[in-house]
Amino acid sequence: MGMTTPPRTLAEALRARDDESLAGLLRARPDLLTPVPNDITQLATRAGTRASVVRALEHLDRFALQTAEALAVAPDPAPYETLLGLLTGDGRDDGEHRDDADAAIGDALPAALTTLREQALVWGEDDRLRLVRTARELLAPSPQHPSPTGLGPTVAEATAGMSPGRLQDILATAGLPATHDPVSAVASLSALFTDRARMGELLDTAPAEALSVLDRLVWGPPYGEVTPNPTPPVKWLRDRGLLLPVSTRTVVLPREAALHLRAGRAHRVPEPQPPAVEAVANRDPQAVDSAAAGQAFLAVNTVEELLKNWNGGGPAILRSGGLSVRELKKTATALDVSEPVAAFWVELTYAAGLLASDGEADERYAPTPAYDDWAELPAQDRWVHLATTWLAATRTPGLVGGQDAKGRALSALGPDLDRSAAPEVRHRVLALLAALQPGTAPDPETVLARLRWERPLRGASASAGDTTDLRSRIALWTLNESELLGITGRGALAAHTRALLGSGPTEAAALLAPLIPEPLDHVLLQADLTAVAPGPLERPLADMLSALADIESKGGATVYRFTPGSVRRALDAGQSAADLHAFLAAHSRTPVPQPLSYLIDDVARRHGHLRIGAASSYVRCDDEAVLNEILADRRSATLRLRRLAPTALAAQIDPASLLDGLREMGYAPAAESAEGDVLITRAGARRTPPRTAPVPVPEGPPVPDTTLLGAAVRAIRAGDTAATVVRKDPADAPAASSGSLPRTTSAETLATVQAAAMTGSALWIGYVNADGAASQRVIAPVRVEGGFVTAYDHTADEVRTYPLHRITGVAELADDATP
Repeated sequence: MGMTTPPRTLAEALRARDDESLAGLLRARPDLLTPVPNDITQLATRAGTRASVVRALEHLDRFALQTAEALAVAPDPAPYETLLGLLTGDGRDDGEHRDDADAAIGDALPAALTTLREQALVWGEDDRLRLVRTARELLAPSPQHPSPTGLGPTVAEATAGMSPGRLQDILATAGLPATHDPVSAVASLSALFTDRARMGELLDTAPAEALSVLDRLVWGPPYGEVTPNPTPPVKWLRDRGLLLPVSTRTVVLPREAALHLRAGRAHRVPEPQPPAVEAVANRDPQAVDSAAAGQAFLAVNTVEELLKNWNGGGPAILRSGGLSVRELKKTATALDVSEPVAAFWVELTYAAGLLASDGEADERYAPTPAYDDWAELPAQDRWVHLATTWLAATRTPGLVGGQDAKGRALSALGPDLDRSAAPEVRHRVLALLAALQPGTAPDPETVLARLRWERPLRGASASAGDTTDLRSRIALWTLNESELLGITGRGALAAHTRALLGSGPTEAAALLAPLIPEPLDHVLLQADLTAVAPGPLERPLADMLSALADIESKGGATVYRFTPGSVRRALDAGQSAADLHAFLAAHSRTPVPQPLSYLIDDVARRHGHLRIGAASSYVRCDDEAVLNEILADRRSATLRLRRLAPTALAAQIDPASLLDGLREMGYAPAAESAEGDVLITRAGARRTPPRTAPVPVPEGPPVPDTTLLGAAVRAIRAGDTAATVVRKDPADAPAASSGSLPRTTSAETLATVQAAAMTGSALWIGYVNADGAASQRVIAPVRVEGGFVTAYDHTADEVRTYPLHRITGVAELADDATP
C-alpha cells in the first residue's frame, strides 16, 4: 500500500501504523493482547468485537465520547468539517458565549480524534473519518436503544417500510414536487429538512402547538406516542413528514429535522474541557499535616486496639462468611466508633493481612503472625503499610449493610465486597487533590463532576446489585476514608501522602515520623483510681497497663480506670501484688495513691484463695468457712455444688462456667492444673496459621510492560508478513494460491531451500507440525543438512530448525516483498 493510498479497512489502517503506535494501542486496550493476535487482520477483528469496543468506550472521557457519538449519527464516512459542525452547530445561535464555546471545541477536537484513533475506534484520514462498525451500532439510535445524543433515525431509515402512496402524500403536503421513485422521494424530503431557508419557511407556517410538540422531542427522546385520532398539531407535523410513523402508535422526529431545530448540534451541551475541581477552604499546610499525622497515629492505634480485642480469638464466622451484625455492633462499641467506621477498620485490617480466619472447626477470626511483625515497626511504617494496602485494595467497606443482586445482605469480611474499580478511583481522587495547592480542601461535588467527565460510561459499570453511580459512591467513600486514615487532614491532602503517591513509602515515612509524638514511659496516677496517659505509651507499658486497668476515655490523653476486675485480670496473667506495686511505682510521675495500693492488696489477698479444677469441676479451699458460705448462698444454686470433703466442693458444670459464676458472686477464684498449679492466663497467645493478605481483584487484563509490548508487536508484524507476503507461485503448482499451503515435490523443496540458503533470500513455506497443525511461514534459510533446514523464521521472529519432510512445499517471494 502506497503512502498516499487511503486505508480501505481498519486492518489496513493498523498496518500503516509504526511499532510505537501499535504498542500504544495494545497498552490502551490490553484485552486485545490475550492471546497475542497472529497478525494485523486478527488484531483488527478483535478490536471490533462488541466486548472489546464496550470496554474501550468505557475508558473514554466525556468529550471523546461525545465525538464518537457525533460520528455515529454523521454520514459514514464523514469529513472533519461535518464532525466539527455537529459539535459546534451551524452558527444560527451564535453569540459571544457561543463563539467561546465553539473555539474551545475546535481546540479540543483534534486531541479527542487522536484518542479515538489511538484506540482504533476511529480510522481514516480527516476527509474520510470512519467510526468502527460495532461502536456505530452501540451509539447509533434505535427504538430499543435511543442514541446518547437524543437524535432519532434518518428520513431514509424511518421511511424504509412506508408505502409509496404515503410518501407522495407527505411530499404534496410539504409542497415538494411529486415523484414515483421512493428513493427520490426520500432524497427530496431529506433535502427539505437540511435546507435552512426552506425549513424555516415551513416552520413559519406551523401552529404554535405543533412547535411545542417539536420542542419536547428535539433534544430527545425523539419518540412519542399518538392516538388513532391525533390532535391537529400532531396531524400537521405528521402530514409534512416532521413526525414519521414507527408503528401504529409511535412516531419519531427524523434526524435531519431535529438537527435543524438544534441549529446543527448533536449535543445540547458539548463539554470539551473537564470541569475544574474547586476549593471550599484554603488552610495552613502545616495545620493540615499536623491534623493528618494525628489521625494517622490514631488509625494505627485503632487497628492495634481492634486486634488486641481479638487476641484470644475473635468473633465466630458466619456460615455464609463474614461478621454478623451483632458482632459488628460489638466491635463498634469496643472501638467507640459508628458501625460503618468499624466495618472500614475491620476490612482494612483484613486487607493488610493482619487478620484472618483461624481455620478451626469452630471458625473464628484472629490476628495473623504478620500482626506481631507489624506491631514491632515504628508508627510511621505501620501507617505506610495500612495506607498502601488501602490504595490497592478492591475490598469496598462502604458496601457493608447493602444488598447484592439476590437481595442478600452484604456483611463485613464477607464475600461480594470486591469492586475492581476501587483502586483506580482512589488513586484518581487523590491525584485530583494532589493537583491543588497544598492546604486546599476541595468541594466534593466538583470532584465527583470531574470523575463523571473523565469516565462518563463507567458510573454504572458496577458489579451485580449496584444500580447507582458506583464510581461516585467510591469517590465519596474515598474522601471519608482518607480523613479517617490520615491521608488527608481537614479535607486537604497531607505532605506525607503527596510523598507516598510520588516518591514512595520511604519518603512518606520520613515526612510523617517527626509529626508523630514520641511514646512516653510514664503515666499520672490519681486518687480516684484512674491513671492518665498524657500521650502515646511505649508498647510494653501500654500492654501492661491495658491488662491492669480498663480504658475509660480516649483523646489527646487516655484515661485508665483501676477496678477489682482489672486487677484480677493482671493477677490471672501471672503478676503478683508485689509486681504490680513495683510496676506502678516505676512508671508513675505521681506517688501511688493509697486507695490503689489497698485495692491491689485486697484483690491479691483473695485471689486464688479458691481453686477450680476439673472433676467435671471442683472448688478447693483450705478455709472451710468460705466453702460453707458459698453453699449457704442461694445464688450458688445454679452451680449445682455438693461437698466432697471439708475443703472441697464438686460441681456438674465446666470449670470456666464455675469460675465465672463464683466471680459474679464476688469471689476471686483461680483455675488450677491437674498437678494443682495455678493456671496463668496470658493474652495475645492465639494466632492463625501463616496467612497471605487477600489479593485485589484486577479490573480486566493487566497493562502489559514495555518488554511484553515489544515482543507482541514483533510477533504481530511477523505473522502479518507471513499472511500478506506476495509469492511467486511455481508454474506447475497453480494450487499454491493465497490462503492455501504451497505444494512442491521433495526434490524441488530441497533444491529451492538450498538455493535460498546460498543467496540469502526468503521463502514462503507450508509446514505441518508434529500435532498435524498446518501453517504458513516466511523463512530465510541459513543452513541445510541432515534432512533439516535451519532458518530465521520471520513469522516467529527467531531462528528455528524444521525437518524437511514436514515442509509441504516452498515458493519464492516476489521481488518487492522481501521482509
